[in-house]
Amino acid sequence: MAFGAGVLISAVAYELVLDAVDEGSPATLALGIFAGAITFYVGDALLDKKGGDKRKSSAAKAAAGAGGLAIVLGTALDGVPESLVLGLDLLEGEEGSSFLIAVFLSNVPEAIAATTGLKAGGWATRRIFGVWGLVIAVSALSTAIGYTAFDDASGETVAFVLAFAAGAILTMLADTMMPEAFEHSGKAVGLLTTLGFATAFATQSL
Repeated sequence: MAFGAGVLISAVAYELVLDAVDEGSPATLALGIFAGAITFYVGDALLDKKGGDKRKSSAAKAAAGAGGLAIVLGTALDGVPESLVLGLDLLEGEEGSSFLIAVFLSNVPEAIAATTGLKAGGWATRRIFGVWGLVIAVSALSTAIGYTAFDDASGETVAFVLAFAAGAILTMLADTMMPEAFEHSGKAVGLLTTLGFATAFATQSL
């Protein structure tokens, strides 16, 4: 989880924010970042009350008491900003973008931790596959929206979307991934986060 957080921090800095700066004005960048952060914060707070705060937990006790629908919606909420950006990358012909690599590297440990917790918490395998199936569907839809809805969008609009995703992802990292990582790894989180950041940074040259 810590490694994945570092990867996404790098992706936000070098893929989303810098691209947003190139596309739009500083005002649009600031507006997008805070809009994304507030949107995620509000949506996450509502889902937390239903058990969605346990969606990335690897602990059996936490997962056992988590609400199934809240888990699905919460995980989808985490993935929507990333998926929108992937759609924009496809629109710009960047099928092999480093952001895609960053999302893959960060989502693998997230999925492992969440699946481990749900399985240990007594969730049936079919139910777990159902959760991930719905998350994949929502993410795919978000990617399609990013690809089709912004075909003729202005630079300012694209900048806002990129900044919105950056704000939402940063808020998600601080709210869910990093606390979960620290709970289980303590001070090692710092080193692992830095390793993730450096790994994602290295993909910039790919």
